[in-house]
Amino acid sequence: MIFYVNCNAAGEQLGTMEKPFKTISQAACVAGAGDEILVEPGEYREHVSPVNGGTKDKPVIYRSRIVGGAIITGAERVENWKAMSDGVWTAEVDNTVFGDYNPYATLISGDWYMANVVAHTGDVFLNHKSLYEISAREKVFQREKNTTSWDEQGSQLVWFSEQQGNKTCFYAYFGDKNPNEETVEISVRKNCFMPKEEGIGYITLQGFVIREAATQWAPPTAYQDGMVGPHWSKGWVIEDCEIYESKCSGISLGKKFQPGNDNKWLKWKYKDGTQTERECICQASYDDWTKEKVGSHVVRNCYIHDCGQTGIVGHLGGVFSIIENNHICRINMKKNLAGAEIGGIKMHAAIDVQIRGNHIHHCTRGLWLDWQAQGTRVTNNFFHHNFPALDLSQIEMLELMPYLADMGEDIFVEVSHGPTMIDNNYLLSERSIKLAAQGVAVINNLIAGSLTCVGTGTDNGALGMPSPRYTPYHVPHGTAIAGFMTILHGDCHFYNNIFVQKKITKSVEAFPAFIQASELFNPLLTAWDTMNFSVGTKPFDDYPTFEEWDAMFEGYCGAGSPQSDRYYMHLPVWTGGNHFFNGALPCAKEKNGQVHENVEVELRVVPQQEDGAVNEIIGRDGWKLLTDVYEYVDIHKFEIITSELLGNAFEPEMRYENPDGSSITF
Repeated sequence: MIFYVNCNAAGEQLGTMEKPFKTISQAACVAGAGDEILVEPGEYREHVSPVNGGTKDKPVIYRSRIVGGAIITGAERVENWKAMSDGVWTAEVDNTVFGDYNPYATLISGDWYMANVVAHTGDVFLNHKSLYEISAREKVFQREKNTTSWDEQGSQLVWFSEQQGNKTCFYAYFGDKNPNEETVEISVRKNCFMPKEEGIGYITLQGFVIREAATQWAPPTAYQDGMVGPHWSKGWVIEDCEIYESKCSGISLGKKFQPGNDNKWLKWKYKDGTQTERECICQASYDDWTKEKVGSHVVRNCYIHDCGQTGIVGHLGGVFSIIENNHICRINMKKNLAGAEIGGIKMHAAIDVQIRGNHIHHCTRGLWLDWQAQGTRVTNNFFHHNFPALDLSQIEMLELMPYLADMGEDIFVEVSHGPTMIDNNYLLSERSIKLAAQGVAVINNLIAGSLTCVGTGTDNGALGMPSPRYTPYHVPHGTAIAGFMTILHGDCHFYNNIFVQKKITKSVEAFPAFIQASELFNPLLTAWDTMNFSVGTKPFDDYPTFEEWDAMFEGYCGAGSPQSDRYYMHLPVWTGGNHFFNGALPCAKEKNGQVHENVEVELRVVPQQEDGAVNEIIGRDGWKLLTDVYEYVDIHKFEIITSELLGNAFEPEMRYENPDGSSITF
């Protein structure tokens, strides 16, 4: 059955073509398996909470009749602004508009949030672009550029709010705009399209614009808010949507609320967050965290941009999903939020998740795979500009400190045992892969940034005590926990990659020295990041080959063996067929690598309209890669890499393979 929705409907509303519903929520209350909800263009200011799910063969389909025509927004318009002085305006809003959730009386908070960056969950929008919240009313009149923002000029458009009785009073600087002649809105609702109950599965959301919700910080140890999300269910498809201006996260594929362990680190300070994270995972595995009940979602062909924390976030609930052909950009670009859990995509426990064909750029961090990236494959993605172009001379160290842990890179794999596959990608930011993990195969990539955090970043930062992060691994292609172990590092494969050392900018070159020289330098930072900006596999110089590692076990087995460190040393690293240009450096034990010492290749990522003298290799979403590197590399001579050649990741004893267990030919 088809239900029709038109925000301009008048009179009797039956959900028919002749007498459509006025709101999507009306249709969401009655639609069931196999039904379609067809939505006419217009603005729908509501939180749609589907009541019924579908089945694998008969999903409930929510479709915008014209792609991009139907807009679901968490915001309401504010009019009757009064001029104060020099572009500063004020307006009052009665708090009844917020119901039981006032985003301007609710602070961003949660585990791993940098609490010294004070922010509310609400925002003020000028023509659908959020202004910058500031901490005091007088700063609206005495504005300063935010030098850590990627949009310094835009950072002068600011707002402040305060509670006055039963009203919220806003003060905002709109530059040369008259807010009464523009579209000015405030975010009112927490979510736009998300069931209030768990288990509402098999829903398709197609062709909508979804924007401007007052979402809360989404760490892995709490219920994860998003403007859109399946709320712990199975089989959603989110496609052809534009999703933007969430205060925190755009799409949430996880995690459900766990009573007694929701932001427990923040609320009950005696256990470290890494331990409460382990407890979340164990609790879920005892409850209903199974392939039959959650995950297997698809997010594809979406344009996700301008969110404060993540474009897509997920823990536990995102397992077995596919994230493909999305354009994700400008995530945390304002630097209005700080802490861990920030990235274009931030996934914990991305078991068998396939991330392919995406274009991810201008994010504080492109993709962050945290814990249990087991069976995860990252393939055919285009990453660039995921490292902030900071002018260090303009930034006080006190300003910079909250952001050092989130300098950014294309891909961060953290405390995972693998197997994780990173193949056939363009990794073109100053830092390509942050690798505080093991069991990672890096194959057939064009890499123009460094490998950083090699051999470090896996302890929890205690000053004088050991604090290794024991991390779970699972049975192959399942959620059942097979064991826990610390990260030994290594167990990595680098085959057929092309490494190009880009010219290091003065800012990047100065970064490590700038940190070291500061009086506020925190030595613990070096435990989390090596600050390496040199491209190539050289950080693995001291890692053993398989033959060297295997020799340490020769003749020894069981409890009768002499004591040694062999069970706790770095695991071996395999290399083969890598090419190195412009000063990129191989590791000492590189096999069949080729260093091109007498060739200087060009490599630039530029807007589409910019001309270039070298070949255009890829163009997407207004950007293109210009490089002549392939003139010097015969890709037909590369060895074909297969699952059989890679073998097993060490700790989970699982092959590098497809989610169905079949072999991969890369």
